[in-house]
Amino acid sequence: MGVGTGELRTVPTLTPALSLEGRGSGGGGRLLGVVMKGHDGVWVFAEQEDGKLADVALELLSKGRELADTLETKLSAVLVGHKVEGLAGSLIAHGADEVLLGDDERLVDYTVGPYARVIVDAARERKPAIVVFGATTLGRDLAPHVASALTCGLTADCTDLQIGDFKDNVAKKTYEKLLYQIRPAFGGNVIATIVNPTGWPQMATVREGVMKMGDPDAKRKGAVTSLDVVLDEADLMTKVIRKERVEKSVDLKGAQVIVSGGAGVGSRENFKLIHELAHTLGAAVGASRAAVDGGFIDHDHQVGQTGTTVRPRLYIACGISGAIQHRAGMSESGKIVAINSDPAAPIFEVAHYGIVGDLNDVIPRLIEIYRKKSAH
Repeated sequence: MGVGTGELRTVPTLTPALSLEGRGSGGGGRLLGVVMKGHDGVWVFAEQEDGKLADVALELLSKGRELADTLETKLSAVLVGHKVEGLAGSLIAHGADEVLLGDDERLVDYTVGPYARVIVDAARERKPAIVVFGATTLGRDLAPHVASALTCGLTADCTDLQIGDFKDNVAKKTYEKLLYQIRPAFGGNVIATIVNPTGWPQMATVREGVMKMGDPDAKRKGAVTSLDVVLDEADLMTKVIRKERVEKSVDLKGAQVIVSGGAGVGSRENFKLIHELAHTLGAAVGASRAAVDGGFIDHDHQVGQTGTTVRPRLYIACGISGAIQHRAGMSESGKIVAINSDPAAPIFEVAHYGIVGDLNDVIPRLIEIYRKKSAH
């Protein structure tokens, strides 16, 4: 593994499930195209609960469509559950060429054993080149089980996925059209680009909101293919006895205006300033990881790599330094206003407008000005 100030590329050392097959010559040759023998196609796990698709599934289909088009291959949505075939139309409209449907009454509630078994069996039979999951609570539970069973690598919490080449200087080979699995690493100090030349399928999880959901095309046509569901007692050891649903206290993904506070706010008590500005603007309240870790506000409000990725029309960052993990979750906002006492704070690098000053002075003045203008 090499470490630098910019890009990092690392190759998993897992024993490959299948051997490489290249059209080049010898150890110094160039391996062309999608190189793992027999592997083809891009899969997106279509997460659903109680018959409702998770947004991240549709977001990933948009990115999956892009990857599949680049590779000139098929995009498949893997849909597992019971009586969920009605969701196939939405998956096709959002870009899937095919829906691989695992439908069985024993799959009505998610448990990792049977869901993993269905996907692993299908992957062993059909040999996809790429499999992508949402980095939800469910996805983070399911994806590692699938990767372990298939003896392949898995990159968690990616912020981008691209197709590109990889030159292995040790083996003196160049692999073409690999999946670039891109994510912050080493505390956000570098952006890592991780590749799997061997040990396919190439697998990754992607955080909710990172990929833009495309507009559905109701005219798109696609196929629905039923998967064989073969489960034994070992797969069914866990049963769901009761479900309790707790709604999030804030909807950051759907907010058009967000006011976020960071460590610079200073305390939970002082976070009232952030709430007041948000209330004045009709905005949602967000926070940096440092503010959440400091106990200023609950985790539901966290924006960034380990929180929620947002794209509001207006994002106001108050007392937030701008660590890469935070910027990864808000840099695509329509307009960004940063308030910070440090003129060298990284947040100003992505801000459209910056105010250098003490937020305890700036925020009350902003509230006063806005209220005066609103009164006229």
